[in-house]
Amino acid sequence: MRNIIFSLIASALLSTASAQQNPNANYQPPKFTETDRARKLAPYFPIVEKIYREYAEKNHFPGYAFGIVLDGKLVYSGSGGYADIEKKIPATTSSMFRIASMSKSFTAMAILKLRDEGKLRLDDPVSQYIPEMKAQKLTTDAPEITVRNLLTHSAGFPEDNPWGDRQLADTDADLIALIKKGISFSNDPSVAYEYSNLGFAMLGYIIKKVSGIPYSEYIAKNIWQPLGMGEAQWEYTKVPASQLAHGYRWLNNNWREEALLHDGIYGAMGGMITSIESFSKYVAFHLNAWPVRNDAESGPVKRSSVREMHQPWRFIGLNTGYRYPSGRACPVTTAYAYGLNWTKDCEGRESIAHSGGLPGFGSNWRILPEYGLSVILFANVTYAATTPPNNAVIDTLIRLSGLQPRQLPPSSILTQRRDELVKLLPDFNNAENSGIFAENFFADYFTDMMKKDANDAFAKAGRILKINPVIPDNQLRGHFIMEGEKANIWVSFTLTPENPALIQEYHLRSVDK
Repeated sequence: MRNIIFSLIASALLSTASAQQNPNANYQPPKFTETDRARKLAPYFPIVEKIYREYAEKNHFPGYAFGIVLDGKLVYSGSGGYADIEKKIPATTSSMFRIASMSKSFTAMAILKLRDEGKLRLDDPVSQYIPEMKAQKLTTDAPEITVRNLLTHSAGFPEDNPWGDRQLADTDADLIALIKKGISFSNDPSVAYEYSNLGFAMLGYIIKKVSGIPYSEYIAKNIWQPLGMGEAQWEYTKVPASQLAHGYRWLNNNWREEALLHDGIYGAMGGMITSIESFSKYVAFHLNAWPVRNDAESGPVKRSSVREMHQPWRFIGLNTGYRYPSGRACPVTTAYAYGLNWTKDCEGRESIAHSGGLPGFGSNWRILPEYGLSVILFANVTYAATTPPNNAVIDTLIRLSGLQPRQLPPSSILTQRRDELVKLLPDFNNAENSGIFAENFFADYFTDMMKKDANDAFAKAGRILKINPVIPDNQLRGHFIMEGEKANIWVSFTLTPENPALIQEYHLRSVDK
């Protein structure tokens, strides 16, 4: 018995020691420093409503609905016009619009869920699931098309929006028959981005092949239902008549109703029908994937997989002449993620978005993960240009409210190394024996030069009044300001991946107050 007790004590001590030695145990996620963020936005909601209303009137939207999601909640929503012109049924936030290519992220999420469950791999060849694709390529030296190529529009298929939109109701058999005839390629796989609805129809087919049930059923069961999306359908005949948004085309100064298309295999690229109120729950789930953290998982798909959907996997382009709707010039770069677009603007703001367009409909949603903010807009006119007003709304809200992104707290090791480094400044006395520098440091930085630069900066600064906290770039790199009477001193440093992490890089300079 005594041996068992000693063994348990030893095991507990070893476990405690291991926990203490974990260099990442004290991780703190980024957080918002503002309080009551929704109240900060609220004064500007009338401006939001006006932007949408005036844009809808100018661009002949028969009806529209919009939503603002902040920190996981639908904080503001509205609508205008008609969901059904003939019956004079008003559009509301419960009206169910076909969201077209905004459906693609649901298909991508389903693929990642199957990947997470070990049922497929993203680098599997498509021919493993659709044998008819075997050996189909543009050139003899082309690689196999993979599932990842389909997710990122890099399979080599041609852009097919006008054609693809009309295939919505095609059956699985229709898709396979098309493939058997041979695909006409525009590029080799993995060399270029080109938007392909056909590729996402194939993903829908793969979901069925792997899961044993149609993609529509799989997504409803594994994504919609867990998220509480009660107002979501694929087949328009299943939507209550009072909620169904009819689609229209603006011709000869009048609206002409478009025929609604039935659900089929191409619905995986653009067939979903939903309301602002239901879709906002999906948006909240995407926002909730950020920041990276140690909380327990609570969603139908892992947070890391949702964040993976947000990464820029395939470069699209750089728009040096982009201007926000306000007229402010701001170049942006864009890439395709998994069923989503990634954008980064000149101010460093990253956003995730996707538009949708079908005969009778247009839609867009955009999230700024680091701001916890999203906008959604649905309209029921052919290829409604819904991106500009959403960009205007999100930019207006941030600029007018002064909403701030999350701030990353400095890690404990960054703060520790700052304190230890400050004690050595400006003379670096006995620095080589301090134990805080990595083995490369004194081969790359020379003590006499560091001492001279530091003393010059300290002389210019005068008496040091305050040492500010580290402003981190990440867990192991950051900078801090030493405030002086006459000038400030800017110090940056980077730590190694060792345990404990040591200073491998260092820079110091004088800056004006």
